[in-house]
Amino acid sequence: MDAAKAVKALAALQRKLAEHELSIIKLSEPITSAATPETRQQRNSDASSSASLDGPTPASLESDLAHYKELFAKLRFSYVEQVTKEKFIRAIVGDPPLIVSVQENLELERENRAAKAHLKALKTKVADLVAALETKARDLSQRYEQLRADTDRLAELPTKVSDLETEVQDLRATAQDDSDATEPSLRLPLGKTLALVADRRAEQQELERELDALRAKASRKTKEADRLRAELQPLEARLQSSTAAAREAQRRKEAALGGVADELERRARWWRACESILMQALKVETDGDEVGGTEGRRWATMESRGGRNGLIESSTSNKKRDREEELPSSNINKRIMLS
Repeated sequence: MDAAKAVKALAALQRKLAEHELSIIKLSEPITSAATPETRQQRNSDASSSASLDGPTPASLESDLAHYKELFAKLRFSYVEQVTKEKFIRAIVGDPPLIVSVQENLELERENRAAKAHLKALKTKVADLVAALETKARDLSQRYEQLRADTDRLAELPTKVSDLETEVQDLRATAQDDSDATEPSLRLPLGKTLALVADRRAEQQELERELDALRAKASRKTKEADRLRAELQPLEARLQSSTAAAREAQRRKEAALGGVADELERRARWWRACESILMQALKVETDGDEVGGTEGRRWATMESRGGRNGLIESSTSNKKRDREEELPSSNINKRIMLS
């Protein structure tokens, strides 16, 4: 029912627009029809006038108005000059000649000033009226163009409405088919859906703010990391040089000792193992004094072995000390650093 009313209103509006169509050509017909063929022929000599009569436009009408103003000003000046000359000649050659007194001239000047003031007032009134008419005409033109645009849009509305109704029916059918969907947010009403969209947008804005803060923090961390890298480069260079120096010192030490250090290290490990065995044996002997002769004899045997081992260890340590005294002091210092 509403669609039928809209169609009827649209048809009536289009009918009225067709009957009362406005254009510059129709508005200028009273002016152009009053022009005589001679005037048109004279105006056709002007380059700007041929287009104005064939197809008037706002620009051509303005140019015509300026041309007519200038022409009328010239005609007025020529008319005044011609009338003055005729009156002067008639006054001279008349019989009797026309004598004008000073009082008559003053009276004529007074009347002339009053006429000029009245003419100026009329011109001002006409100018204000023309300005008001121009403003009103521009306003009416804009409203007319807006009305035409609204009419065109209204003509397109029934088709769009029918398309939207078809789309709504399709969406309702699709929603009814998907009523068993697992996502509950897809079946919310419009109000709750808008509220959910607002919440999601707020969360998105919060995440964007956090992301901006993290970006600013990341830029600061990047600068700090660059500074630490710059400080670490000389330290790495010193580490590499120290490592190379230590390896070179170890190589020189091994070359100077000829493998004696490895042998001494193996012997030291062996003596430490012997020492731990003797300590364990000594503890066993202390605990086994109450047991008797068999343990006593075992302790005597281990003690005799320990004595020999002690002698060997003391002799070996003496030899080791003699060899270290024979080595240069620089090799001893490097050995201490490596240990």
